[in-house]
Amino acid sequence: MKKRKVAILSVGIIIVALLLEVSILKYVNDKNAYQTSKVLIDRVSTVLNKNDESREELIRSMKEDYIVRAKAVSYVVDAKPQVEYDVDELQKIAKLMSIDEIHLFDENGSIYSGSMPKYFGYSFDSGEQIGYFKPMLNDKGLTMCQDVTPNTSEGKKMMYAITWNEDGTKMIQIGIEPTRLLKEIKQNKVSTVVADMPVYKGMEIFAADAETKVIEGATDDSKRGEKLDAIGISSEQVDKNQVVVKHVKIDGKHCRCMMRRDDSYIVAVTVEDSVYLQGTLLAILIVGTYLVLATCWMMYMLSKVIKERVEKEKLLYTSNTDELTKCFNRHAYEKDINDRELNAEWIYISMDLNGLKHVNDSYGHAAGDELICAAADCMKNSFSEYG
Repeated sequence: MKKRKVAILSVGIIIVALLLEVSILKYVNDKNAYQTSKVLIDRVSTVLNKNDESREELIRSMKEDYIVRAKAVSYVVDAKPQVEYDVDELQKIAKLMSIDEIHLFDENGSIYSGSMPKYFGYSFDSGEQIGYFKPMLNDKGLTMCQDVTPNTSEGKKMMYAITWNEDGTKMIQIGIEPTRLLKEIKQNKVSTVVADMPVYKGMEIFAADAETKVIEGATDDSKRGEKLDAIGISSEQVDKNQVVVKHVKIDGKHCRCMMRRDDSYIVAVTVEDSVYLQGTLLAILIVGTYLVLATCWMMYMLSKVIKERVEKEKLLYTSNTDELTKCFNRHAYEKDINDRELNAEWIYISMDLNGLKHVNDSYGHAAGDELICAAADCMKNSFSEYG
């Protein structure tokens, strides 16, 4: 019975310990997930915003530089009228000034000369890209520089700057393939930034346009171009610069999702529940095994102590008890006498059983034993209340 109680108590302790461990692990995992996700969101948001600022600053400075170069070419052409129709000379000027193309437009917006003869005859009406410069026809004091745009004839990404010459008789346009800018734009693309972010197994990062909710970058590139809602992440009721934590389901997997919205992007980090579940189960298995082994060892030691105690009590009982009558024997009597204080009051009664030899001789030792037991019972009934 005692062993059963000990076993039940041990199992109860193990269950309580495991439940406590699960609670602690859940708290720790939730806290780690929150901190890790927040760090990633902060990092992605910071990089994206800095890239936007850096790109805008680079574009602004490049536009200023290209306009200066366009004016410089205009000055050279005005100073040397003989180069106006000389393709070779215009190509030399382009090379000297690190320009890819020079185009001369007449007052109607048509190319009549330049370093690229194949473009002769193109006008502001030839396409959307070249048509960007139509406002030049209405304002001879205007200078313009276009963002990186595929050009009309070849679809090659170029930046064009244009200005009127000094006397307003022609427009000089320069074209430059912005290798540095294109390289930086490629490096700083949202998809590239997100793809380069370090993530753990079961973790994903998404960066979507704040207005359209279209994913522009994701660690899983197959999701790029989809909307957040389409993959299972609802971005409704996410205020600007507010961190929101919710549970979502992506590709059939339950995930913990943290997201934040700023002026340009919604950045979301998801962590599969199974990631922490595996760690939790492993920890429970390790701790559970330890607790079971520790409990088994404790039960073994406890049962050993109990067994030794029972054997000791049994041995003590046997050494002090008469096997036939179950009364204290001579050893117990001698010990009791030796432990008595001689100055204290106590009574000693000595009895002898008459006729025992006659019964043994006449009826056998079994009958004699029965007589002894009957006499012992009489003594118990008479003196048990006195000790």
